[in-house]
Amino acid sequence: MKRVLFLCTGNSCRSQMADALVNHDFAGRIEAFSAGTEPHGLNPKAVQVMAELGIDISGNTSDHLSRYEGESFDYVITLCGDANEKCPLFFGGVRRLHMGFEDPPKATGTEEEVLNVYRRVRDEIRQTMRTFFQKELDS
Repeated sequence: MKRVLFLCTGNSCRSQMADALVNHDFAGRIEAFSAGTEPHGLNPKAVQVMAELGIDISGNTSDHLSRYEGESFDYVITLCGDANEKCPLFFGGVRRLHMGFEDPPKATGTEEEVLNVYRRVRDEIRQTMRTFFQKELDS
């Protein structure tokens, strides 16, 4: 089974969604984890938009990437520029990739407009990961 670690600064939103989507969509083939360079808790709107897909992340924890030091991964994927710059080199021998996505907590507008940004980013992450990992698993 392939192992992937998603990194973002806060490990509150994008990395949590990517982790849950890959574990859901590629169950039994890929095991996904997420961490942050400066974790600051799970984002309630991320929990809400994932629940709309029937995926419960309410029990997830926001972890510092040091939690995974010494573990082996096939892929380490950063989802924000800050994490990409701060990702340490202790992840040797892995495919390190950067796939940037908009930061939903920075969205402004009405509650519905903000939630729509979370939904759009969630769906973009899902489509990007499905396309990427399907190719990886097929090769």
